[in-house]
Amino acid sequence: MFDNIKNSPNYRWYVLATVAIGTFMATLDSSIVNVALPTISGQLNSNLSTLQWVVTAYLLTITSLLPVFGRLADLVGRRKVFGLGFLVFIFGSALCGLAQSIWFLVGTRVLQAVGAAMLMSNSAAIITAIFPPMERGKALGLTGTVVALGSLTGPALGGILIGLASWRSIFYINVPIGLIGFAAGFLILPIDVPGKEKEKFDFLGAFTFTFGMILVLLGITNGENWGWSSFPILLSLVLGMASLALFVQTERTVKDPMIDLSLFSNRPFLIGNLSGGLSFVSMFANTMILPFYLQGVLNYQPAQVGMILMIFPIVMAIVAPISGHASDKFGPMVLTTSGLIISGLGLYYFSTLSAMASFYQILPGPVLLGLGTGMFQSPNNSSVMSSVTPQKLGIAGGINSLVRNLGMVTGIAWSVALFEALGGVAMPKSGQTTMFMSAYHAVMLVAMAIAFVAALISFNRKSYAQAK
Repeated sequence: MFDNIKNSPNYRWYVLATVAIGTFMATLDSSIVNVALPTISGQLNSNLSTLQWVVTAYLLTITSLLPVFGRLADLVGRRKVFGLGFLVFIFGSALCGLAQSIWFLVGTRVLQAVGAAMLMSNSAAIITAIFPPMERGKALGLTGTVVALGSLTGPALGGILIGLASWRSIFYINVPIGLIGFAAGFLILPIDVPGKEKEKFDFLGAFTFTFGMILVLLGITNGENWGWSSFPILLSLVLGMASLALFVQTERTVKDPMIDLSLFSNRPFLIGNLSGGLSFVSMFANTMILPFYLQGVLNYQPAQVGMILMIFPIVMAIVAPISGHASDKFGPMVLTTSGLIISGLGLYYFSTLSAMASFYQILPGPVLLGLGTGMFQSPNNSSVMSSVTPQKLGIAGGINSLVRNLGMVTGIAWSVALFEALGGVAMPKSGQTTMFMSAYHAVMLVAMAIAFVAALISFNRKSYAQAK
């Protein structure tokens, strides 16, 4: 049966479906765990400062390992790394469900994140390698839809599972999904043959990059809680930047670098990653603060907040494949630039909302953001991945995912820092609403400016350049 699938004219779509399983599982787990945190806190007797490591450790691990596994896949084969990623993720998920202490759970989340990094760093590369240039935008657009659906399904499914069983079930659900994905990957994914030239893995580059990224992200994510001028934060940032500087120096001198820095001399690759990173920096400023506006100022119930937060991924899920298909015909420049401008207008709209806004007055904001993001992401990803040679698809996909995660972390960090510096309080009490709204509006205007800068960068990319 599987021989028939591989010989089918629709084989590339079966590959896409297989990759989508891994993408869905990783994004589902990223969003599903947030719903369980209050329950986990009670059952494992953990305070908030410790509990945050369940999320932070996962994020730090994925972000720091994405280029490592992207490069490794280019050397040993993407199918091998992707398949092993399923097994590591399944094993980590099962151990998460067995956790009896909060630090055991944090440790197993790190293991789970290693598997997720192996999946995320190779999904775009596998799709780009199997699809012809005229269909890549459509395929990557559908992948964007899967990401949105995973994010959308997570909170709802998590709430149902916790209600029917326990918080442990949100991790156990990954086991059957992962086993299906592993079997499909083993039977369906093409056996990619690495280049004939023997290249060595850059262990020094991998270490200095991973060590540097962990320390820098550690400083960024905890700067507000520990104090930006505190010794641990300053030490983390200084050592992290020094390690990353050593990494850059290493990559310039070794014969087979982990990240070929010449990729960034490729205009579509550089501009796509710059504009993509800035788009996430602007978007996650609102993602972080909007729930507090809805619940703390407008006094919405959690279910109502969930409904509003669902609007963004629903619109994005609809728009992304359409935009990706259009970019295959017309190129990425107009769609990406227009998408960023629309996102900026959405952020500006949020800066005009009042403390008495109705549901229908809020609605245009997430609709505009979903429309703009859906228009931007698929053509931009297609442009980035199509600009490199097949031998470097793995590392290009890893860098693309890395930039996305860096944008998320940076967006959350700067928005919270500016919001609190301007006197904003997460859950404002009587008399604090005016200060909250003033700080929120300022953050949204800065986020809008970042989105417009990203649009200007995107506008300067050349036409739809593809690697031969």
